[in-house]
Amino acid sequence: MISYKIYSTSGSDDSSDDAVVGNLNKFAVVPPGYTGMPRKGHLIFDACFECGNLGRVDYITEYEYDLFIRPDTCNPRFRVWFNFTVENVKADQRVIFNIVNFSKTKSLYREGMSPLVKSSSRPKWQRIPSKNVYYYRCPDHRKNYVMSFPFAFDKEGDTYQFAYCYPYSYTRMQTYLAAIEKRKLNYFDRELLCLSVQQRKLDLLTISAPENLEPDVKQRVVFVTARVHPGETPASYVCQGLIDFLLSQHPIAKVLRDHVVFKIVPMLNPDGVYLGNYRCSLMGFDLNRHWHEPSPWAHPTLHANKHLLMDMNASSKMDVDFYIDIHAHSTLMNGFMYGNVYDDPVRYEKQAVFPRLMCANAEDFSMMNTSFNRDAMKAGTGRRFLGGILDENSLCYTLEVSFFCYATNGGSTLVPYDEEGYMRLGRNLAKTCMDYYKLTSLIQPKPTILPLNHTQRRKGSSKGHRSEGRPHSESRQYQSLRADVVYDNHSLSAQSMNSMAVQFRLQHRDIHRR
Repeated sequence: MISYKIYSTSGSDDSSDDAVVGNLNKFAVVPPGYTGMPRKGHLIFDACFECGNLGRVDYITEYEYDLFIRPDTCNPRFRVWFNFTVENVKADQRVIFNIVNFSKTKSLYREGMSPLVKSSSRPKWQRIPSKNVYYYRCPDHRKNYVMSFPFAFDKEGDTYQFAYCYPYSYTRMQTYLAAIEKRKLNYFDRELLCLSVQQRKLDLLTISAPENLEPDVKQRVVFVTARVHPGETPASYVCQGLIDFLLSQHPIAKVLRDHVVFKIVPMLNPDGVYLGNYRCSLMGFDLNRHWHEPSPWAHPTLHANKHLLMDMNASSKMDVDFYIDIHAHSTLMNGFMYGNVYDDPVRYEKQAVFPRLMCANAEDFSMMNTSFNRDAMKAGTGRRFLGGILDENSLCYTLEVSFFCYATNGGSTLVPYDEEGYMRLGRNLAKTCMDYYKLTSLIQPKPTILPLNHTQRRKGSSKGHRSEGRPHSESRQYQSLRADVVYDNHSLSAQSMNSMAVQFRLQHRDIHRR
């Protein structure tokens, strides 16, 4: 038998969010003075599940409810992520939900973003029509920002789920990695880097050809992390798209595995993800501000990740070419990158090359939103810290992707992201790695071996017979083995590093004045 906690009020004298300390668990909201079991139409709210977040509901009228986001555990500053279910609805019941305690002033809700919804009979996430979504500062709620939207429940037996963005849970990640392990690929390895405060796994993935991992072989490493901020769920979809591509039989993936070692930490803050936090760990720390001195007991996942990178950087057998930290952005559109500012102009200009290649590969990537900075507020981030301590040849970036959409046709068309769109950006990240390594000559273009044409065959044979030496069938087999990847020397990736640096100087010549 399912038990419900019944809550009866016509609003609350205490409209602050101080009382919001935990997630609602099968919470029935009924009219004032009502007693007894909930009737149909008395909405039952629940967020007591993995990645769930809803801390409180106030009954305003039978048509309107005020909803409060639960702040991150041990940190009341961050109130953005929500993920909850509603059941016990009546067919064609219409309501207005006001989410009343957002902590951010700027939001993509002002640009057309809208919440996601699915139901038990329609499990595919859909966006609520943006024309019905309003984001505004409300004097009735301590001038917090409020997002209001109407909704009509159309199926009485359904359970409806609402979320800020596409959820991606810790359990989903573990299931995904376990499925890959069962394939027993010789170029994939999964190891336990450490356990979190709540004893969840911090996975380290290695993707490369086995011969690259031999003790006497020097490794070129691309190190990727995601989900240091647990509510930034698009980062996991981008990371999965990258992993799927690197494990595939695509010719580019094969060449990358032959030359590069990919080290991937797909979920850097597993406790925060599980708990439904937006930005912080279990203990209320923004891990991406603690790279300077992570604590082994308060920030164990960050501590283990940092020390692995430091060991790799100190090794004579490894070159860490890239560190890329994947995030999601709540106020800007498209995918874009943040890089560092260096006093050395050669190093400073060199880092502009990778984002330009990314822009050529991904229609949703924006060079306009890409920037390079040394903002003091970002000093404790992975990008800033590692950019100052890794080898001078290492490139450190934050890859951001919008929670909402990307613009095409010069900004006139907005295309909302879905799960596939985020994964496509991950695949394009891998292709950009290939273009960069071609540009820097680590991966040399292979000559295309064309079959002998009819005239050449006649020159090498007499009276219609095959020439002496290699049989014709063997020759064809040899050609198919060698001509596995064909490069276009006229593509953007074949431009010289110097010409790209000149373009960067012209477009960013005033960056030091900012």
